[in-house]
Amino acid sequence: MSDATTKPRGGIGRIVGASLIGTTIEWYDFFLYGSAAALVFNTLFFPTADPLVGTLIAFITYAIGFVARPLGGVVFGHFGDKIGRKKLLVVSLLMMGGATFAMGLLPTYDTIGIGAPILLTVLRLVQGFALGGEWGGAVLIVSEHGGDKHRGFWASWPQAGAPGGNLLATGVLALLAAFQSEAAFQSWGWRVPFLLSGVLVVIGLWIRVSVSESPVFLAAQAKAEAAAARGVKETPPVVEVFRRSWREVLSAIGTRFGENISYYILTSFLLVYVTVHLELGKSTALNAVLIGSAVHFVTIPLWGALSDRVGRRPVTLIGSVGMAVWAFAFFGLVDSKSFVVITLAVTAGLLLHGAMYGPQAAFISEMFDTKVRYSGASMGSQLASIVAGALAPIIAVELLKDFDSSLPVSLYLSAAAVVTTITVAVTRETRGRDLRRDLTGETTEQAAEPAVKVADRA
Repeated sequence: MSDATTKPRGGIGRIVGASLIGTTIEWYDFFLYGSAAALVFNTLFFPTADPLVGTLIAFITYAIGFVARPLGGVVFGHFGDKIGRKKLLVVSLLMMGGATFAMGLLPTYDTIGIGAPILLTVLRLVQGFALGGEWGGAVLIVSEHGGDKHRGFWASWPQAGAPGGNLLATGVLALLAAFQSEAAFQSWGWRVPFLLSGVLVVIGLWIRVSVSESPVFLAAQAKAEAAAARGVKETPPVVEVFRRSWREVLSAIGTRFGENISYYILTSFLLVYVTVHLELGKSTALNAVLIGSAVHFVTIPLWGALSDRVGRRPVTLIGSVGMAVWAFAFFGLVDSKSFVVITLAVTAGLLLHGAMYGPQAAFISEMFDTKVRYSGASMGSQLASIVAGALAPIIAVELLKDFDSSLPVSLYLSAAAVVTTITVAVTRETRGRDLRRDLTGETTEQAAEPAVKVADRA
């Protein structure tokens, strides 16, 4: 490759910054719904006599967003593998931001009745569809710009967008809760964070459109064009993934399983547990998650950097094995009702989650070839979101409602971490893989040479 193709416009730092800001905004939008579902949506959109039942219904619509994510992963993955990562990242940011902004304008159940939860659910589906396409594109454009040696570190920065978005969403809600009365927050204050999304999206788009396309993708695209010129019919990326890379898809699902469940129990379900079960103020849980998310944000890239030194598998196993044990200590500490102890419990849990999450972007990206990487990574990641993240708060709330105890939730969390441990233990190490090389052993540059020569002759 020439220097012109290997060096992204503005350098790797600019690429990482654009991905991080974009993913932070999209996760802000997505997590904002989860926090609102635990705090206000149960009464504003799903009013019932039992607070836990209303919360359960709110979390069911929360889960619907996850159901749309694999579809978003398939659609965005297909076009991302065909026309590029950058264009699809712009589309996903616009869709997510538009849906979140619209949520801030919705009338409540008291105003229009059943129409309110229906409209909320439709917008949640749009959010899920957009996020399903965001993750794969954001981590791939960084992974494919960065070199093999430090890929774990660079690719972990878009991962930090998840706690960054949660930090932003929780911070705004905590600020409003601190300076508003309960009545004002319930009446109109909850709308402010949703409307703020419109401003954030404008900032994100301004930064995201300025970056260059992945050089690895451009080389693969040249290869595809050369093959098309010779009359070779290309198989759709989704079909190719299931035909050649279904084992990798399963590995990606298992790798994400414990990570996904643990995150939503440590953050979204915690808000319900502290406010409804322990009957503490919402600021206790919000501030604990806020502090834990700040530490999480800083340490995710450190775990990614460690995976560049010792491998993706060992670092992920630190997190999954640790989480399987911590699941039993976590609720015992939270039950102390001490803000300091609750904060320590959340922070320690998120540190272990970060060990699974930090190396994950590079780990999953390295499992797939360039021409199906967006599709494969997105499908594996987003299918896991249905069986893991989507159901985690619902299952946890139902367990708490049925048993009035945190022990079943601890068992559920620990079992999820064991699934990830077993998956990673049997998955081969990917650290150092050349992303330009496909399963035939041929690099995308070598395969693209005929296309360059044909273009020169033309």
